[in-house]
Amino acid sequence: MNKRFVVVGLALVAAIAFALSVQGGRWWSVEGFAEIGPFGGRQRFNGDWRPTGLTWVGATDRWMRLGVATWAGGLLSTLMLVVLAGTVASKRVPRLLAKSTLVAIGTAAVAGTWFFVSYPGVEGATIDRGTLLFPVALLCGAAGAIAVVRAPAPVPAPVAAPAGTRG
Repeated sequence: MNKRFVVVGLALVAAIAFALSVQGGRWWSVEGFAEIGPFGGRQRFNGDWRPTGLTWVGATDRWMRLGVATWAGGLLSTLMLVVLAGTVASKRVPRLLAKSTLVAIGTAAVAGTWFFVSYPGVEGATIDRGTLLFPVALLCGAAGAIAVVRAPAPVPAPVAAPAGTRG
């Protein structure tokens, strides 16, 4: 793979974007009052930010399960992308790992898209950084994994004949 550092860079950018999107990112926020993300929310009470669930949003159980699926899919994709980057950096072509990474990214994409589209809505909420980082992670991760899958097979080194034999 001539462009292995590009693939490593794409995989690491995607891993960071996934982690920030699902773990540290808020997908919607109400200025100064609340933050809503896939795995929960935070509300401000008496000047302190306190973690809350998602029930106060008025969401269904399905939507909250989609949030957990988005969170889990994003973190699994993060793990797979870091391993893919490390393997590609060591000059290997891990096709099976790249295909598995594509499955993880696809699963996260389906859950995350459904989570975003079925958002019940909170008055005054605006889209925040998690929603913006998630598509970046999907695109960069898929591009890096597809580049590995489409890479030409490495040419094996010639094997020398044992000493004392004629070839």
